[in-house]
Amino acid sequence: MSISERREVAHRLFPDLLDSIESPFTSWRPPAVTGQPPAQAIRVEDYVENGTYVVRAELPDIDPDKDAEITVTGDVLRIHAERQTEKKDAQRSEFRYGSFTRALALPRGVAAKDIKASYDKGILTISVPMPEAKETTQRVAVEAKRH
Repeated sequence: MSISERREVAHRLFPDLLDSIESPFTSWRPPAVTGQPPAQAIRVEDYVENGTYVVRAELPDIDPDKDAEITVTGDVLRIHAERQTEKKDAQRSEFRYGSFTRALALPRGVAAKDIKASYDKGILTISVPMPEAKETTQRVAVEAKRH
């Protein structure tokens, strides 16, 4: 049996195991206390370009108007999405369905009202204008004790 055939058999028997090995910190979530299945992580890439912090999230096959929610609380950007399953007889699927969530720390001082988001070809792109760095130098007086 070839390596690819073994991988296919393993993926059929343990579908989440290989995903955990390939991406151990983003795919595994502890069991939910409420009995609900845990939310799956959204794969992202982020970078700074021309004074803008850009987050690109992989969310194929969703309707961004109905299935996605982006919120900002303090300095935390939260992306939440849901993908519903379509059941068909004798169907085997490796697609992920359910609830997907990811939280990212934002630079301090970001204005939530200036954040923009767009969705194209399964990629959600969020643009966050970086606040202007306001470095100031202030002299601190040294108080000398005289005896």
